[in-house]
Amino acid sequence: MAGLEVELFGIRFENPLILASGINDKVPEQWIRAHEEGAGGVVTKSIGIEPRKGYENPTIVELPYGLINAMGLPNPGWKGFLEMVEGYTFDFPLIVSIFGGTPEEFAFLAEKLGDVADAFELNLSCPHAKGYGMEIGQKQENVYEVVKAVKDATDRPVIAKLTPNTDDITKLGLAAERAGADGVSAINTLKAIAIDVHAKRPVLSNRVGGYSGPGVKPVALRAVYDLAKALDIPVIGIGGITTWQDAVEFLLAGASALQIGTAVSLRGWKVFREINEGIERYLKEEGFSSVKDIVGLALK
Repeated sequence: MAGLEVELFGIRFENPLILASGINDKVPEQWIRAHEEGAGGVVTKSIGIEPRKGYENPTIVELPYGLINAMGLPNPGWKGFLEMVEGYTFDFPLIVSIFGGTPEEFAFLAEKLGDVADAFELNLSCPHAKGYGMEIGQKQENVYEVVKAVKDATDRPVIAKLTPNTDDITKLGLAAERAGADGVSAINTLKAIAIDVHAKRPVLSNRVGGYSGPGVKPVALRAVYDLAKALDIPVIGIGGITTWQDAVEFLLAGASALQIGTAVSLRGWKVFREINEGIERYLKEEGFSSVKDIVGLALK
């Protein structure tokens, strides 16, 4: 049998599929469900210093080719998060996504949440929350400062989640690498809008949201390809991965692991098991013994 196990930053994952930070990972029950359905690991909803209610409805628009969402980074805050996970033990890697408005806020969260996180993913790329995410992560110097501050504050692996809303994502990746990031994940959603032709106004309460799903896959694949060529640290691929063929493309493009988010909303939790089975078949039919054997083959 072909092996699906991967190791990143000294952490063992049963397979390369990870539940992405997004709209299906708010509570521990969802993380556990993802693992039971075949996810090798989980990224939590982004956690900030203070609780946030998020935006008013509507927060999601379903399109024929994906979703646009503007949730507004709803979360219980770091204290509420610790209360939420109290009493739980997880037999899979838990990557805690954190966001802040300054390097100091990111570092504070890493210090407070280090006991429950196997690794941290830094949300430097949310396209619809003013003062956070993309507004910070579009500048190389900000990426560098945030990553460095978090690395100085924790001994947990640090992953910088990068925005595609930039002229050259590799510059952001290189800044993260210089600051000591253990890896990068790419991409977050594309800045987007939907308009109701009858109401004659944007559908989302925030007007602008982040576009995800099958339509962003070629953009995400190109970003992963470019980052894998430019960086020496692992790249985690995200964006429109819906089938096992999509997953294999990202692995061939240089992704060491993969995150899946919107596909859960579109196809259900079974998507993890279906993609894993497809990857395993592909490896066997092509004569490979493990996932690691195909990572980056398209770069050569």
